[in-house]
Amino acid sequence: MKQFSFGKIIIILIVTLHVACARQAIIFSDSSAEKTLLTISSSLPETYIMTASAQIDLVVPEGHYPARAVVILKKPSYLRLELLPPIGTPEFFLTANPNEMKILLPGKNEFYSGKPTGHNLSRFLPWQFDVEDILAVLAGAYPPLTGNVNYSRHPEGENVRIEMKAQSRIEQTVWLGPHGRLIRLVRRDEYGRELYSAEFADYDEASPIAGKITLRMSDGGNSITVKYSGLQIEKAKDLSIFDLPVPAGFKTIILD
Repeated sequence: MKQFSFGKIIIILIVTLHVACARQAIIFSDSSAEKTLLTISSSLPETYIMTASAQIDLVVPEGHYPARAVVILKKPSYLRLELLPPIGTPEFFLTANPNEMKILLPGKNEFYSGKPTGHNLSRFLPWQFDVEDILAVLAGAYPPLTGNVNYSRHPEGENVRIEMKAQSRIEQTVWLGPHGRLIRLVRRDEYGRELYSAEFADYDEASPIAGKITLRMSDGGNSITVKYSGLQIEKAKDLSIFDLPVPAGFKTIILD
C-alpha cells in the first residue's frame, strides 16, 4: 500500500510538472484588446501633423509655472514646442526628429544640439522621457512597448482596462471610457514600480484627441497639464518645421 501511494504521488508530481512547464511556454494574448488599442494608436496617423495652441501648467517642487505654447507634432518622433511669453516672441524653442534635437534660448543667445534622448530632454524639462514617449502622450495616445507584448482585456463597469506586458517586463495599463476613448494610463518598470501616469479628458466630439492631458510622475512632485485649443490635423507635406537653424550670433552647445 505504501509503495502504491508513493508511486501515485510521483506520477502526480510528474504530470503536474509537465502541465506547469507547458503552461509556462504558452503566451496568452487577447486579440480583441489589440484591435481596440489600434483605434487609439491610429487617432493620429503617422502621415499627419497635429498643430495646436496650448495652455501649459507645470508643477514642480519649486512651484507652479503656467505658460502658453504652440505644439506641433508628427508621430512617431517629430516635435516642435514653442513657449510664448505674455508679450513678444517665443522665449524657448524645441525641435526634434528621429536623429536630432535642438533647443533655442533667445534670452541667453544659446543654441543646443544633440540626440533626442530622455537624458538630453531632462536638461530643459523636469522629466526624463524619450521624445517618442512624451510625443505619444501629447498626441492623446499611449507610448509604445517594444518587442513581444501580451495583451489582456478586463471590463470595469462602463470602462475597460487593458493590460500590456512586454517581454522586457515593462508593463502598461490603459483605461478606455464608454465611447472607447483613452481616459487614463499607467506605466511601470520591469520591477513593477510605477513610473508615471496620465489622464485624458475634455474630448471634443469632432476630435479623436483629448482636449486636456495631465501627466504625473510617480514621485508626486512633478506634473504637467496641457489644454489644447485650435487643434488641427493635416496631411504631412513639409517636415522642415521640425528643424531649427542656428541664428547668427548665438553660442552653439553640443549636448552629446
